[in-house]
Amino acid sequence: MSVTRLAIPDVMVLEPKVFGDARGFFFESFNQKTFAQSTGIEAAFVQDNHSKSVRGVLRGLHYQIKQAQGKLVRAVAGEIFDVAVDIRKHSPTYGQWVSASLSAENKKQLWVPAGFAHGFIVVSETAEVLYKTTDYYAPEHERCIAWNDPTLKIVWPDIGPPSLSAKDQKGQAFVSAEVFP
Repeated sequence: MSVTRLAIPDVMVLEPKVFGDARGFFFESFNQKTFAQSTGIEAAFVQDNHSKSVRGVLRGLHYQIKQAQGKLVRAVAGEIFDVAVDIRKHSPTYGQWVSASLSAENKKQLWVPAGFAHGFIVVSETAEVLYKTTDYYAPEHERCIAWNDPTLKIVWPDIGPPSLSAKDQKGQAFVSAEVFP
C-alpha cells in the first residue's frame, strides 16, 4: 500500500497494490497490520457504512462533536470528489480543506481523522461509497457545516446545483459551528 499525505498531513490517500490480469483483479481493501504500518495509526474500526447516490448528490459536511469518528472512505462503484475540513480549533490547519477523487477505477481510499468534517459529491452517473468508522453513529452528536460555506471556500466540481438532504440544507455556517477544541 502506498500512502500520500495531503496538504493537511493528518489526511492521507491510501492506494492498494492491485493484482490484475485478463480475468480481473484482486487487492486487499483493508488489512489492519498494513494500515498501521503504512500510516502510523492504530485505529480500531467499529462500523462499516455503505451509501449509493446519483450524480450531483452532495453529502456533508458531517461530523460528530462527541464520539468523533475517524473514517476510511472508498468508492466501490463510480466516482466521488471527497473533502475533509480541519475543524480542530488549535490545529495549524484549522479551517483548511483537502480533497481527493476516489473511484472504483483508481481504488484509492481517503483517511479522514476524527476532528474533521467530511463530505463528498458524486461526479459519475451513480456511486457507491463504503467507509469504516472508528466510533459508532450517534445522531445526538452529529453536526453539519454548510457545504458552500463562504469562509471555507471549498472548490467543488462544477456539475450543476447539488442535490442535498433536508439535514444538509440546514448546515451551519463554519464561523458559528460547534468545533473541536
